[in-house]
Amino acid sequence: MSGFDIAPEPDADGLTANLQGLDAQGQPISLPVVQERPLTIYLNRQEVITAMTLGDRPKEMAAGFLFNQNMLKRGDVITGIDYDDEIDVVVVRTAHETDYEAKLQKKIRTSGCAQGTVFGDIMERFETVSLDPDTQLSTSQLITLSKQINTVPSLYLKAGAIHGCVLCAPERPLVYIEDIGRHNAVDKIAGHMFLNNISGHDKIFYTTGRLTSEMVIKTVLMGIPILVSRSGFTQKGVELAQQAGLTLIGRARGSRFIALSGTQRIIFDHTDNAEDADNLSEKASAQRAFYDQTR
Repeated sequence: MSGFDIAPEPDADGLTANLQGLDAQGQPISLPVVQERPLTIYLNRQEVITAMTLGDRPKEMAAGFLFNQNMLKRGDVITGIDYDDEIDVVVVRTAHETDYEAKLQKKIRTSGCAQGTVFGDIMERFETVSLDPDTQLSTSQLITLSKQINTVPSLYLKAGAIHGCVLCAPERPLVYIEDIGRHNAVDKIAGHMFLNNISGHDKIFYTTGRLTSEMVIKTVLMGIPILVSRSGFTQKGVELAQQAGLTLIGRARGSRFIALSGTQRIIFDHTDNAEDADNLSEKASAQRAFYDQTR
C-alpha cells in the first residue's frame, strides 16, 4: 500500500459477507461476496436519489454525486454532511438553497450500471470546461502507475464484482476507491476532491471500467485532463473526449495501450525495462482473471 494516500481496504468490516456454496466438483466452499447497501442522498430538505453502493465513504459519495450532477458547484459552501448508517441516509447541507428541483425534471438514463444518471444541463457545464494543455504523461509513468494499481491488495482481488477508480499524479497513484458501480467509485473520488479542495488540472484518472460517455463527462467535470482504462472505448465516449480535448487512453495493459484523443499530452519514452514491467502487469492481469474464475 506504500505510496497511496487512500488505498483499498479489502478486509474492512461490512464490505463482504462469507457465503456457503458448492464448487464445480460439488465440494463445499466459503466465498467472500461483495455486499450491496442502499444509500439515499438528500440535498438540504429534498431527497435526490437512492443508489445501491458498497456502503463505504457515504459522505464522499454524496458530495461527488451532487457535484457530478451539477447540483453542487465549485464555491458552494457545505455547512454539514450528516450520515445515519442505521437507515442508510446521508444529508448534504449547503449555506444557500440550490436550483436542483428543475434539474430533477431533466433526468435521463445513461449506459452506466446500477443507478447511473446524468442531468440534461450537465452538457452546458461540460462545454465550458477548459482542460490544462500542459499536463503530460510519459509511457514509462503509465507503465509504473498501471503496475502499482494492479498489484495493490484490493477488494477486486478478494471478491471480484467490483470496479476501481484511481486519482493519480504522474509520479504515483494517490487515491484508490472501489464500488459495485464504476460511476459510484468516480463520485466518491469527485467528493473527496470537492471536500478537500483538490484540483484536477494536473492529475490522471484511472478506471477499471469502460470508457463510456459517462466516464468522459465526469472526468472532464472534475477538471482532469487524462483518462486511462485497461478496458475499451465507446464511440460516444471518444467523440466527447475529442470535443473536450481530453487525453483518452484505453486497453492499457503493461506497455501496451491505445490513445484515441489528446495524444499531444503523451510522451513516448519506452525503455529496455518496459518489457519487464509489461510482464509484471500481464501477470497481475492473469491473477485477476484467476480470481474471477475461482471466486
